[in-house]
Amino acid sequence: MARVKQTRGKKRVRKNIAKGVAHVHSTFNNTIVTITDEHGNVLTWSSAGALGFKGSRKSTPFAAQMASEAAAKASMEHGVKTVDVNVKGPGPGREAAVRALQAAGLEVTSINDVTPIPHNGCRPPKRPRG
Repeated sequence: MARVKQTRGKKRVRKNIAKGVAHVHSTFNNTIVTITDEHGNVLTWSSAGALGFKGSRKSTPFAAQMASEAAAKASMEHGVKTVDVNVKGPGPGREAAVRALQAAGLEVTSINDVTPIPHNGCRPPKRPRG
């Protein structure tokens, strides 16, 4: 008779980090919130798609707010109290994500816009008709 092999999931190590960096990547289709320590090591992340929003609902400010709250709650388990926020991208969830981080209980010390600006790189998508 074959033995049943037990596999254990990766155990989460609780770190004690007081200050972190929240990276908000807001595209036209989704919003991804990643919270790292000051060296860039990822503590936790969340996105609108990971929370179960599908299709055009992912691109709403409400979905960005929920993703931000989920990431903030998970980072508070690691002891994060204050965050610097780096916002990247032109999506609709930018402001909602930052406001949700503050509402979740994290103290936002600074907000930086780190959206990459092309020096005449790729051609942008054509404007929608309709």
